Amino acid sequence: MYDLIIIGSGPAGLSAAIYGKRAGLNLLVLEKNPMSGGQVLNTYEVDNYLGLPGMDGFDMGTKFREHADKLDVEFREAAALSLEDRGGHKLVRTDQGELEARTVILATGAVHALLGVPGEERLSGKGVSYCATCDGAFFRGRTVAVVGGGDVALEDAIYLARSCEKVYLVHRRDELRGAMVLQQDLKALPNVEILYSHVVEEIMGEEAVEAVTLKDRKTEKSFRLPVAGVFVAVGIRPQTELVQGLAACDESGYVLAGEDCATDVRGLFAAGDVRRKPLRQIVTAVADGANAAVSAGTFCR
Repeated sequence: MYDLIIIGSGPAGLSAAIYGKRAGLNLLVLEKNPMSGGQVLNTYEVDNYLGLPGMDGFDMGTKFREHADKLDVEFREAAALSLEDRGGHKLVRTDQGELEARTVILATGAVHALLGVPGEERLSGKGVSYCATCDGAFFRGRTVAVVGGGDVALEDAIYLARSCEKVYLVHRRDELRGAMVLQQDLKALPNVEILYSHVVEEIMGEEAVEAVTLKDRKTEKSFRLPVAGVFVAVGIRPQTELVQGLAACDESGYVLAGEDCATDVRGLFAAGDVRRKPLRQIVTAVADGANAAVSAGTFCR
């Protein structure tokens, strides 16, 4: 039986592995994908991680994994299918068999809701972004589009308007869903234009985003809008299916856990984007991983 099983090897999971290994825990990291790193692998450039400005996201994810490998962390490529609390231990069923551990850290991350239009996947990280805070600085002085109408979309548009020449907010309905105070702030900005009742049909560009094709839902007419970047903010989904019905989650599916990352299930911890918190960044995921590992170590003592 392991002291700790970490499910997921993005920044949170790898950080937990490093801190857990240094604490002397007998641990295993489960990762369903061939490579560790999580969403950071798909980030063209990370410019807000302390001490490593302008680092390629793929390289950063690789270095995170190399750090864990130097400590001889045990990894297994397997998908976790279910998680059970057996009182004194946890049972993790995977597509490679069953595993037991005294503690488990859920670090499976979150996935952004996609538009599902041509060009989106191909140009992801090349002008298509799902995080204005992460990537907005790369579009300083340029024209961009934000897609969505909720709080995140409005906040992204306001944030981008500080540095971009022009921001188009594209929303499929005829009114915004975000908080009224955000709507007021947004509408007061001279370089923001709201395109109501419009949907994105295609994202175009060869090596990078060059334009989007929009459709006016009222007139049914389509047109080309030149932009250098497309920020998709139509929702995010935490990958917390393993603990649904086991640990307390909020209405959006995020696990309820404090800064110690402890859930309401003894010995179960949540780190990174699966945990409810105000800011989801690489740096906060790394911090969560450290806190979760320390909490798991304290539990095992």
